Amino acid sequence: MEEIYLFGKRILLMHHALRRAKERKISYPDRVFQILHPGKVKRFRRRGIKWTKITKKDSIIIIGEDIGEYIIIKTIERGN
Repeated sequence: MEEIYLFGKRILLMHHALRRAKERKISYPDRVFQILHPGKVKRFRRRGIKWTKITKKDSIIIIGEDIGEYIIIKTIERGN
């Protein structure tokens, strides 16, 4: 799989995020990477990042952390 960069930083997906994507039936890597690039980005706390993509059917939320030269994706959720 190719490396993904966002804001000039490499994206790393934790094992927990992959497990949650599979558990919540969110296709990886297609759907996840479609959300990362054009999705709405909100920063919270000191290093937290939250991507949201809202569609007619549902919404998908990706939570990550910005740690210097990497962005770590920690979990993937499905909203209402």
